[in-house]
Amino acid sequence: MAISREQYDAVLLDLDGVITDTASVHAACWKQMFDEYLRKRAAQRGEAFRPFDIATDYRLYVDGKPRYDGVRDFLTSRGIQLPEGSADDPPEAETVDGLGNRKNELVNKIIEEMGVEPYEGSVELIRQLRHREFRIALSLRARIARLS
Repeated sequence: MAISREQYDAVLLDLDGVITDTASVHAACWKQMFDEYLRKRAAQRGEAFRPFDIATDYRLYVDGKPRYDGVRDFLTSRGIQLPEGSADDPPEAETVDGLGNRKNELVNKIIEEMGVEPYEGSVELIRQLRHREFRIALSLRARIARLS
């Protein structure tokens, strides 16, 4: 389907995973956060440590979901129930929100320190849209940023 000025005035694109290649960053941070939590939990309970698997766990329980839903769904798959907590829980809190905040902190740190690469095809699409005088907005973590 072509994007035409006759039908549309503006285009909204998601920065995360559409404009920039962040999927691998997110997957690695989910793994790091869950493995740290699961390792600690296993040691405290004298249980075997079973790591988070990017190939299966990420796709089945986390990918494409809101952060706290991903935490809850993965933990449920392992028979683990934690208190929900609240969105302002510190990353150290052993709550659904705390673990989600810990993962978010890891992602932000990597992006701040290393940056992310844009997809060349997406950059070219934005250039074409701007040339055709579309208004363009990027979704940034549920906020909208308008590009001039």
